[in-house]
Amino acid sequence: MADITSEGPSEHLGATGHSPAEAADDRPSSLFDLIGYIELFYFAYRDFTCDPDAILAQYGFGRAHHRVLHFVHRIPGLKVAELLDILKITKQSLARVLKQLVDEGFIIQKAGNEDRRERRLYLSAKGARLNDKLTQIQAKRIEGALANLGPGADALARNFLFGMITEKNRPQVETLIKGQRADTSEAAPDCNT
Repeated sequence: MADITSEGPSEHLGATGHSPAEAADDRPSSLFDLIGYIELFYFAYRDFTCDPDAILAQYGFGRAHHRVLHFVHRIPGLKVAELLDILKITKQSLARVLKQLVDEGFIIQKAGNEDRRERRLYLSAKGARLNDKLTQIQAKRIEGALANLGPGADALARNFLFGMITEKNRPQVETLIKGQRADTSEAAPDCNT
């Protein structure tokens, strides 16, 4: 059983103004300490998505719409099957979201050149404008958080976030971050494997 002291999680999480190097030596030593990280993840995600959620709500959209817009923007001509692999959602879930984005003119679907049954996805000008607006808001938040950490923060943050991704999914994610198509056939079917 973990010792619980009067110290809050912030004293173990580098939230006391430690440099990234000092924070790296200040590793959590108990379940209580790790719970602080879990809570920070919840709150960071809440605030990271808050402003985009408000914009998306004006269109009757949600976070699933945002993710579709993001990856279609990053990889123009993305196949529906590739998008399903990236998002790890069901066809039914994607179909509803995609239909709304297509019907309202945010995404354009085109048949594949080699296989006419394939559906390739592209952002329309309207979709690109919305995606850019959402991206700018989130990029500004990340930029501010990294700036507060000082030199070396980018590498530490990237290493930490990659460490949170299931190991066998990391090559796919790394490829996607570079804006390239990833071979998803070897990726884990969900986050638990």
